[in-house]
Amino acid sequence: MKLLTSILLAASLAAPAFSTLAQEAKPAAPHAEVKVEPVKAAKPDLAKGEASYAAVCAACHGADGNSGTPANPKLAQQHPEYLVKQLQEFKSGKRANPIMSGFAGTLSDADMKNIAYWVTSKTAKSGFAKDKELVALGERIYRGGVADRQIAACAGCHSPNGAGIPAQYPRLSGQHADYTIAQLTGFRDGTRKNSEQMIQVAAKLNNREIKAVSDYIAGLR
Repeated sequence: MKLLTSILLAASLAAPAFSTLAQEAKPAAPHAEVKVEPVKAAKPDLAKGEASYAAVCAACHGADGNSGTPANPKLAQQHPEYLVKQLQEFKSGKRANPIMSGFAGTLSDADMKNIAYWVTSKTAKSGFAKDKELVALGERIYRGGVADRQIAACAGCHSPNGAGIPAQYPRLSGQHADYTIAQLTGFRDGTRKNSEQMIQVAAKLNNREIKAVSDYIAGLR
């Protein structure tokens, strides 16, 4: 009888413990699903972009992005992503240019975006080729490359009419030949270092070819 009583007592004491363990072993109730709304990028403020452009950029690049100075690039209709990237790289020093680094250093990312989207909304004025003797060579290089030196056709990335590919490759159509010559020479000589792809292409071009393709680009439309 004492033995039976002891067993019953032990069982009654153990029951709460088993109950507690069972409760702990139950899977936790699933948490309610939390929906995370994607962060929307701020839209460019074109009014601010116009004001900033007028204050910082217009003197060199023209009131509407159509620079009248051959050494300074036309910016009208350029892809905004490309313009923002260049401004950021001028500011960081990745693209070396004392004048542009100074101007870009005063701009925030929002300023750059506002300026880029404003100037890209302006219509680019057409240019023209000047050297009739070289333009045929320039066309061959732009459209077909130079096969025996493994130089890719410019049109493959910048499109046959020079419009480029948004967010990937810049617009070239109608750009001043003097400016394009300076950039290709910079890529070739190592003074411009912010595009490995262009460094590899320009490294294979001689001065005559650079001049020819730059002149041809100036007349693209």
